[in-house]
Amino acid sequence: MAALLGEFLCAVDNKNRVRVPVALLRQLPAAMQKGFVINRGFEKCIVMYPLNEWEQVAAKVNKLNTFKKENREFKRVFLRGATQIELDNAERMLLPRPLMDYAGISKEIIMVANGKVIEMWNPENYEALMNVDSDAFADLAEKVMGDDDENQES
Repeated sequence: MAALLGEFLCAVDNKNRVRVPVALLRQLPAAMQKGFVINRGFEKCIVMYPLNEWEQVAAKVNKLNTFKKENREFKRVFLRGATQIELDNAERMLLPRPLMDYAGISKEIIMVANGKVIEMWNPENYEALMNVDSDAFADLAEKVMGDDDENQES
């Protein structure tokens, strides 16, 4: 699967449903457009995994040695709230209230394509997170990507 792209502002209806934008769905192979797993993200967002991506993550998590306390703790917290969902005929998903509360989501969300997953954010939280000084971002880019000779963009 190619990397997903785009940011989409979406409304949450009074039944906690949100419609997945067509432009985002079109980026997924047809077989992946109905089934997903949503879960807590690391930075107070909801992460939506296409089923095949979730299966890879879950396999890695399930290989952790549960005789180690930190592995058990990570597994419990990481899997807390993970929910398999399907889109309805109107391409909407039902967001579980505990995940919405965790991410501070109420009436609107920003869906952010992030490689192989989709993050769902409270718009204010996302804007605050993305309000990064350009010099600080340049330093971060150098730190994260600078050792890779294949990535030589200006």
